[in-house]
Amino acid sequence: MNAPTTMHAKVESYLAQRRRAGYTLEVEGQQLFRFAQFADESGHRGPMTLALAIRWASASREQKALTAARRIEVLRGFARYCQQFEPLTEVPPLLLFGSGHRRLTPHIYTDAEIRALLAATMHLSPPGGLRGACCRAIFGLLASAGLRLSEATGLERTAVDLDQGLLHIRGAKFGKSRLVPIHSTTTRALKRYARRRDIEPTTTRTAMFFVGDYGREVRTRHVEYAFRVLRRRLRWTPRGEHPAPRIHDIRHTFVCRTLQRWYESGIDIDRNILALSTYIGHAKVTDTYWYLTATPELMAIAARRFEHFAAGEQP
Repeated sequence: MNAPTTMHAKVESYLAQRRRAGYTLEVEGQQLFRFAQFADESGHRGPMTLALAIRWASASREQKALTAARRIEVLRGFARYCQQFEPLTEVPPLLLFGSGHRRLTPHIYTDAEIRALLAATMHLSPPGGLRGACCRAIFGLLASAGLRLSEATGLERTAVDLDQGLLHIRGAKFGKSRLVPIHSTTTRALKRYARRRDIEPTTTRTAMFFVGDYGREVRTRHVEYAFRVLRRRLRWTPRGEHPAPRIHDIRHTFVCRTLQRWYESGIDIDRNILALSTYIGHAKVTDTYWYLTATPELMAIAARRFEHFAAGEQP
């Protein structure tokens, strides 16, 4: 195998191989391309070195140890791949900057914030265009079904059965597929979007369910950009440990609100948590518990249950 000459070419080769094996690597791919840009613009040539990895890992704007640790984790797999054709490649040691998996408290959205987000999509440019309607449908779907953003944008028309209220999520994280029933209100909202979408003659050119203006396929980066625009307009203040509220926090919110409704309805959490884990596409139930946040509502329920327990009563 001939070794690629630039770091950008090496990253392209690595991602192509991994994606042929079934991995999407969207976030990791973006990070690796940023690393490649950093390396190539600095004039680096030849095998990846530990010094180069450390410089890039430490060069984030916030200069947080957690960010550096996560960057190193991304580089390790790439470095092992590069060693096949560049034996002098240096693989960064595990935990060089500590663990990259410390949980940062997410922003748990209020109902009012979700409603404000959906309303704000109508002001996305161009006025009256399909972009606003598309983003509204996607954000509403994420809030009501707890999907990952990539799962929503990856939906094909044939995977959306609005008569049965059923989504077929194909090839999601870890290559898993699943059927996701959706609420009747969500079905009606998606039908409204589909009717608006199909007015445009150019939208028939794509097999994807979510389509933007001029028939363009909607990708995750397009939705993420629109979300950043709306977030600034709404002037949200983060309540978690991330610099700003994220789209992925909508998924965290879905899990927390689901458990809150179950507690309030007297549903046995231990018996049903596996069903929730399967619904949102987790490989392990512990992954679902990772999404839980001690919201005031959940803590109030826990306090009441403990009072009953301390008094020897059934909760």
